[in-house]
Amino acid sequence: MNKNAAPLTATFDSPLGLIRVAASPQGVCGVWFEGQRHQPDASRWPTVEDHPLLQQATVQLTQYFAGQRRQFDLPLDLSAGTPFQQTVWQALQSLPFGTSCSYGALSAQLGRPSAVRAVSSAVGRNPVSIVVPCHRVLGANGALTGYAGGLDRKAALLKLEGAV
Repeated sequence: MNKNAAPLTATFDSPLGLIRVAASPQGVCGVWFEGQRHQPDASRWPTVEDHPLLQQATVQLTQYFAGQRRQFDLPLDLSAGTPFQQTVWQALQSLPFGTSCSYGALSAQLGRPSAVRAVSSAVGRNPVSIVVPCHRVLGANGALTGYAGGLDRKAALLKLEGAV
């Protein structure tokens, strides 16, 4: 498959609903809940349930939901984002399991303390939900805000990790 080919996809039924996983030749490029905001139109992407990387991602996500995995070991392709978004998504990967931080703290960590809105927007457009743990970012007062997969799912993921 060439670099410009459509990603391959597979779906699986998680405890929080149907999830579509996508992979490019470079790595996992998408993990989206059914109905999640900001996901691309994948209707023309080939479904390949037996693709090794998609199977590996599904196994690791299943382990995560079962409480058997705290971090993911998957090659990622975050190239769909702008350079700024990619920087934010990389920073999200440093947030440990079972913890949370505020959008302001994440902005400060990136050396951009006044860019809270831009950081928040980039977090919301994270294409690799759960694996790149955008659910661990909360409002300034600890409020559950801004999760493209739905606030009920964000709450459930934080509860699964013992962060609430």
